This record gives sequence, C-alpha cells and structure tokens, in this order.
Amino acid sequence: MRYFLAGFLSFAIWGMFSIPLRNLKAYPSQEILYYRIFVSLVCIWLAILLFRRKELRCDVDFLASSTASERIRIGLQILVSTLLLTGNWYTYIYAVNHVSLQSGAFAYMVCPLITAFGGFILLNEQLSRLKLISLGIALLSVILLGTGSLIEVLWSVVIATLYALYLIMQRKMQHLDKLNLLAFQIVLAAILILPFYLSKHNAVPIEPWFWGNIIIVAVVFTIVPLFLSLYALIGIPSSSLGIIIYINPIIAFAVAILYFGEHLDSGKMIAYAFLAVSVIVFNWGMLKDILTFKRKIS
Repeated sequence: MRYFLAGFLSFAIWGMFSIPLRNLKAYPSQEILYYRIFVSLVCIWLAILLFRRKELRCDVDFLASSTASERIRIGLQILVSTLLLTGNWYTYIYAVNHVSLQSGAFAYMVCPLITAFGGFILLNEQLSRLKLISLGIALLSVILLGTGSLIEVLWSVVIATLYALYLIMQRKMQHLDKLNLLAFQIVLAAILILPFYLSKHNAVPIEPWFWGNIIIVAVVFTIVPLFLSLYALIGIPSSSLGIIIYINPIIAFAVAILYFGEHLDSGKMIAYAFLAVSVIVFNWGMLKDILTFKRKIS
C-alpha cells in the first residue's frame, strides 16, 4: 500500500508542474534547467547530511565492499540514468514553455506504455496479449496526433521515452537507497552541465520571483516526487505501474485547458480518445480486480 501511495502522490504533484514552469517562461529553458539542478543539489544533500547519514554510510560501505567490476557497472548505470533524467528535464521544460502544455501532458500519457514495452524488451517483464493490443492502440493514437501536429507529438514521444528508459534503469539498481541514488544522479548532472553553464550562461538572476519559483521547482516538483516515484518502484514493476501514473496527465490536461486556456481541437480529442481506450485496455486486469473487490465489499 505504501508503494502505491508513494507513486500516486508523485504523479499527482507532477501534474501541476506546468504552473511554476510557466511562471519562468521569460527565462531560457537551459537557465531554468541549470538552477533547477543546482538548487536541487543543495537541498537534497542538506536533507541527507542532516537526517539520513546512516543510510548514506550504508551505501558507501556497500560500494566499498563491492568488486571493481560491480562498481564500474553501478557507475555506468548512474551515468546513463543521469543523462536520461537530465534530457527528460530539459525537453519537458522546453516543451511546456515553447511548444505546448498539452505536449508535456501527452508525453506522460504515453510514458507508462513505453515503460511497459521497454520493460518487456529490456527486462523480460511479461506482457499479456491484451497489453500488447493496448500498445498498438496507443501507437495509432500517436500517429493520429502526429497528423495534426508532428512537432508536438515528436516532443511528447522524446520526453516520454527518456523518462521511460530512466524508470527502467532504476529497476536495475535496487541495492542503493533511493534518495541517495537520486542525490548521486543530481551531483553527476551538475558536473555534466557545469561546462555549459560556465561558457554560455547569462547573468545570475536576482529577481525574488525567479528564485522563489526555482526553489519550488527544485523541492516540490523535483526532489519530493522523484524520491516518491523511485521508492514506489521498489514494490511496483515498471510494466505494472498501473493506472496511478495517469493522475499526472489528467491533472496536466486540466491545468492546460482550464487554467491556461489552451485549445483542444477535434483531431486531438480523437487521438486522446484512442489513447484513453489504450489505457483502459492496458490496465483492464487491474480495473477488473478493483471492480470485483468493490462488488465483494457491497
């Protein structure tokens, strides 16, 4: 139950991520990414050094006792997952502020299906025939959306694929504490972007509005939901994250249309309808179990 609740909260929080990002629309996407990583780095290590030194020591001891080949494998996994996560952050920030809010929301509608397919291919996680059919319906939805706006669907697929591969990588890294793992990834992300920051960054913003939103992005929309989602993956297979992940795009679509007033044309409505069918088919087993459980209670 705690893994389910952690996953639910993480995706519910991410569903409202576009609000602070749109508050920063006047700033370049790479600048938002730089300061998101730097502020996240400070906040997460403060939390670990103040409250989780025991868990950090356990991970250091684990790495020290590992063989050289194991440390190399873990290091490569952290490097690849960091590149995927940083790429996902940048593409999402750019899409929300310069493409459309709906492209970001659609990405996380497609993400679980790509995650499931990736788990099937890379981790040998089993998919039923019904789930394979649902993936085919999702592909049809993406094609339909692409006929209306190829740019939007390409951004959506790239964002979704980067995060799906990141989730799959996390499933392969079960020995390290999830918050420590995230902290290591943010350290590496900061190291990777530092040359770009030093060579091409603008003057450091001094506006309180900017820093207030960056802190919210770093803590509320980065560290907290990422830790919750990684914690949820301890008990939830990457191919069975279930319907909880769809809390994210549902809230994101609502924010885009109701709060920011983005237009939803008939072509997009048909594409989203196909994707909704795909989601229902993919999660039919879980939905059936829920309905059966409710009948037993009543």
